[in-house]
Amino acid sequence: MEEVSVQWYVEDVSAHSCEVAVAGLPGVGHVGKLVVDHLIRSLNAVKVAEITSTYFPPQMYLSEDGVLRFPRNEIFFAAGEEGRPPMLFLAGDCQSVGPEGHYVLGEAYVKVFSLLGVKRIYTLGGYGVGRLVENPRVLSGLSHASLREAVVAAGAVSNGIEPVGGIIGAAGLLITCGRRAGMEGVALLGETSGYLVDPVSSTAVLDVLEKLIGFTADRTELSKLAEEMQADLSAFTSSIQQNSADDLRYIG
Repeated sequence: MEEVSVQWYVEDVSAHSCEVAVAGLPGVGHVGKLVVDHLIRSLNAVKVAEITSTYFPPQMYLSEDGVLRFPRNEIFFAAGEEGRPPMLFLAGDCQSVGPEGHYVLGEAYVKVFSLLGVKRIYTLGGYGVGRLVENPRVLSGLSHASLREAVVAAGAVSNGIEPVGGIIGAAGLLITCGRRAGMEGVALLGETSGYLVDPVSSTAVLDVLEKLIGFTADRTELSKLAEEMQADLSAFTSSIQQNSADDLRYIG
């Protein structure tokens, strides 16, 4: 098995080229993954390529018929419509298990984007803060300082300080690897607790992404997930408060 293998699912690659790519792989709170998976479904995107790698975790996945398959990441294409440009999406099962693999895969993703004519990459992810966040901010990292004004105008934070410690994994590497290949890039990270799948943070990230690209997505599915999460958290908080009140009754 090769370190990185790309299998194309379309005969005419050039027919699926476009200038904008959006990446959302599994990470903190699955913030970016939720957004990209939602957009792939709501925009009826078609699969263009599949990427497998020995740098992925040795965790096989079950298909619907019970057959095991290798972990994979995939490239999807959504055709443009009035009010929305064509877009590519990078989605999938996982990221690399080690530092070297992150660099190798980052370069591989950028090569695929280059073949497809990409000029700007948006990477989406989460920034764990260790607590529940009711109104998450969206932090950013840029390939070029010239992008800062537009990113701030779209509602993201760009202060040169946050995210503290930088950006680990594909969300940061795709921006820097893309810059070396002549592409612009913006990383958008939604604040999240870090220990829950967080559609509320995903919605905040989508808000900024829509303004930067200039389109409006169907929010039905993502909004439903966010409402369910908030309801579950409210019930959990009420339960904790009730248990605390019950405990106090034993204190004389």
